[in-house]
Amino acid sequence: MQYNTSELCDFYADLIDVVDPIFCNYGGRSSFAGKVVTLKCFEHLGLINELVAIDGTGKVLVIDGGGSTRRALIDLGIAQCAANNGWEGIVCYGSVRDVDALDGVDIGIQALGAIPVGASEQNIGETDMAINFAGVTLLPDDYIYADNTGIILSPEALDIA
Repeated sequence: MQYNTSELCDFYADLIDVVDPIFCNYGGRSSFAGKVVTLKCFEHLGLINELVAIDGTGKVLVIDGGGSTRRALIDLGIAQCAANNGWEGIVCYGSVRDVDALDGVDIGIQALGAIPVGASEQNIGETDMAINFAGVTLLPDDYIYADNTGIILSPEALDIA
């Protein structure tokens, strides 16, 4: 399904929060939406690997990577695993790598930028917690909508029909 964040802002101005425009679009989907699953980790991708391996149907993984641009938290393997398990998208307050290959994976990915250096495999981090970045607080079970124009957040699913 295609989402238009500009139209959603017009219709739901009093309900949504707008994420600061600091993200770039990667991945094969230009728009995506779903229920938020939160993860906080810094330059470690062990927990990311665990989460993308479970069923993510109707969900978006939101990673607070501390804004690090020194190590990539999303690579081709993680993106492909997430797509294979039904995740709608990933929003990463951090970096990606394998940019050209990510474009061929059927998943939406928004991140701060790209760097070729990968993160460590350690299982360090926390899940299912409130996270703060880009001018918003994201809670587990919020709803997120993203396209090439931006990212918006809602405490409840928006009626798209």
